[in-house]
Amino acid sequence: MDANYQGLFYSIEKSIEKKKQLFEVSKLGYGARAMLATLFLTLGTAIAVITAQYAEKAIPGSGKFLYSFMFSWSLVMIIYMNAELGTSNMMYTTVAVHRKYLTVKNALILLFTCLLFNLIGGIISSYLVSLTSIFQDLPADHFLFKAIEGKLAKTPLQIFTEGIFANIIVNTAVFSTIRMKDDAGKVIAMIFIIFIFAFLGFEHLIANFSSFPLAYFAAAGAVTGMNVYTVGMNFLLAGLGNFVGGGLVIGLTYSWLNRRSHAYQD
Repeated sequence: MDANYQGLFYSIEKSIEKKKQLFEVSKLGYGARAMLATLFLTLGTAIAVITAQYAEKAIPGSGKFLYSFMFSWSLVMIIYMNAELGTSNMMYTTVAVHRKYLTVKNALILLFTCLLFNLIGGIISSYLVSLTSIFQDLPADHFLFKAIEGKLAKTPLQIFTEGIFANIIVNTAVFSTIRMKDDAGKVIAMIFIIFIFAFLGFEHLIANFSSFPLAYFAAAGAVTGMNVYTVGMNFLLAGLGNFVGGGLVIGLTYSWLNRRSHAYQD
């Protein structure tokens, strides 16, 4: 059997063990890593929406392409800076439960702790970024505001379905970084895979933890369609969709496939 194929789930299991130990040794440290994830997402979102606005003015229709490319660097920062991302942890905790590394209770505690600190980090980072000079006095039709208005106008089924696909894509990118050994290859794979969900505008809960507060603070108040209900429903349905995509479609399916087959391992 190819050694690369043997190594993928071994690497996932080692990652699960590291996350488990980190959480047990220092919940505060784990929370700090989760906040760092949304710091990097906020920075990625910030540069993406600003460059998209400039690009759209120069070449109408080009903004979304540049936004998607620049946003993709967020995952590169998260992976290489060892931050804790809730949507990838949906995959890891599901595998951990299926393989009995964690109980359902402990997996849920770890996952919800990560999500909570992702949210806290997103709010704090977005507020601080909104204070920078480039985010002062943004026009009402800025790329950032229009993007968030579009998200808030989606139907519940659209949010849920897009959440599924978003986290299939994110965890495919995570799998790719585990499989590859060359750093340049990892970065290229992450950028082009994340580009898919960013360009298609799919719903990623943790990315929304950064983009929604950033739009709110930059606009000095709610943008069109933004209220407690619409934001709450987006978070809930995107999160459930993300769990189905990352936790069940990727995590549980591949864990099950690799438990049943001894001749072929991912």
